[in-house]
Amino acid sequence: MKLVITMSRRFGTGASIIAEELSKRLDIPVYDKAYIEEKLSDHKYESEAEAIRKLAENPCIILGRCASDILKDRMNVLNIYVSAAKEDRIAELEHKMGAPGFWDEPETAQKTAQAVTQLKEEVETFRSLETRVEDMEVLCELALEEDDESLLPEMEETLVSIRTDVEHLELGMLLNGEYDANNAILTLHAGAGGTEAQDWTSMLLRMFSRFAEREGYEVEMLDYLPGDEAGVKSATLQINGHNAYGYLRSEKGVHRLVRISPFDANARRHTSFAAVDVMPELDDSVAIDINPADLKVDTYRASGAGGQHVNKTSSAVRMTHLPTGIIVQCQTQRSQIQNRERCLQLLRAKLYEYERAKQDALKSDIAGDYQDIEWGSQIRSYVFQPYKLVKDHRTNAETGNVQAVMDGGLEMFVEAYLRSQQKKL
Repeated sequence: MKLVITMSRRFGTGASIIAEELSKRLDIPVYDKAYIEEKLSDHKYESEAEAIRKLAENPCIILGRCASDILKDRMNVLNIYVSAAKEDRIAELEHKMGAPGFWDEPETAQKTAQAVTQLKEEVETFRSLETRVEDMEVLCELALEEDDESLLPEMEETLVSIRTDVEHLELGMLLNGEYDANNAILTLHAGAGGTEAQDWTSMLLRMFSRFAEREGYEVEMLDYLPGDEAGVKSATLQINGHNAYGYLRSEKGVHRLVRISPFDANARRHTSFAAVDVMPELDDSVAIDINPADLKVDTYRASGAGGQHVNKTSSAVRMTHLPTGIIVQCQTQRSQIQNRERCLQLLRAKLYEYERAKQDALKSDIAGDYQDIEWGSQIRSYVFQPYKLVKDHRTNAETGNVQAVMDGGLEMFVEAYLRSQQKKL
């Protein structure tokens, strides 16, 4: 059997060192990003996936590049995932940062520096929690020895704080998906119902923006289509920050609102729907082939806010991927070139979701192809009248504090969803 080994890894685990050692022991070559890109630059292959399949015809080790997914149907492929303790990853990355010529590639250097900073913050958070628990134990022993009840209020306050931080840490541990740590691309679409649904979509847009701000994330508007009279027809946000996709993937689906309509002169109760799609932002380590011949690109004038230049030139871009019918658009950047780049970024994410869903035989849930935005398809209901209730129909998590939820308080629903997904594993 011609053994092929694919290796994927957490950033900073030293997987390349392991691959080189395996290469020596098994006497087979290692192919990494630089080698594959060299083959592509020589025009020997049309796509990265094609290059990987060709390399896998003989025994070898392929490092990263989504090779495990590309070669998933081959029986002679051994997939290895490399992980490591965070302290070890920090040490490995800092060693790389100290190497000559490290800063010659600014993008890679910045990514590495950001990863080190994030890992250090996570380690420091855990160590701080560990110290607080030890201090609590000492305080408890002191109170028992001295029979001093005056320390009880301080102990109770500290215990509540520790419990909250532990729960948050536990929640972070549930984010172990391949792209959970990535930035998120969140898209909202108003359902049928005209102004009612468009107003509801604008309320959801505010809710998710507030949630992102509470978590310390940066929010960037990629596309915005205002409603006919009020609200929003559709909008796309990029939410930047560690674990943004991991937290927000729980929000994908149809959201339902029940309220007394402010647009109804007879003050009748209305039901409105909006669809939310969430995708991870993908970097160039994920092999997604986009053939320019498969793209239809249209330009048009941007609508809504954006400044004189944006609104008076055909800078907005709509891109259609003809083989799948997936459509993306961006109008918030000042130049057409910038909007084209954003569209390609969005399209990469949607095509990844498309392929992943197709593999799982879940084509109805793919990006760009939503459930019917109507009664019975919702993941969560928001009832303002005749009573106040927000209920998630997947986990049965609910609260009567509707205002807190609309102000971005989604934590209980995110946690309930992540824990329910963990139980299924």
